[in-house]
Amino acid sequence: MFVASVIVSSLLILATAFSGYGKLTGNPQVVEPLTAKLGVPRRFIPVLGSLLVAGALGTLAGIWWAPIGIAATGCFVLYFLGAVVTHVRAKDWAGVGPTGALLLLSAAALTLRLLSL
Repeated sequence: MFVASVIVSSLLILATAFSGYGKLTGNPQVVEPLTAKLGVPRRFIPVLGSLLVAGALGTLAGIWWAPIGIAATGCFVLYFLGAVVTHVRAKDWAGVGPTGALLLLSAAALTLRLLSL
C-alpha cells in the first residue's frame, strides 16, 4: 500500500506544484480564468498559489513522516472541495472536471497514506 501511496502522492505533488507555480508567477493562462470566470480577486491569487506549493511540500515530506502527509493531503481535499464548489457556483462546468479530478486525487492520496500506516 505504501508504494501506491507514494505514486499517487507524487502525481498530486506534481499537479499542485505546477498549478501553484502558475499562480505565483501570475501566468495569464492560469490567472485570467480565475479572475474572469470565477470572480476571484487578483490579490487572492498569490495566496492560493502559496497554499498549493506549501501543500505540495507537505505531501512530499509526508512520504517520510506520515502525520504531515496526512495533514497536507487532508487540506488538499478541503481546498479542492472549495474549488469545485466555486466552479459550480460560477456555472463554470468546464472547470469542474479538472478540479474534481484533483479532488479525487487528493482523496486517494489521503486514503492510501492512511492505509499505509
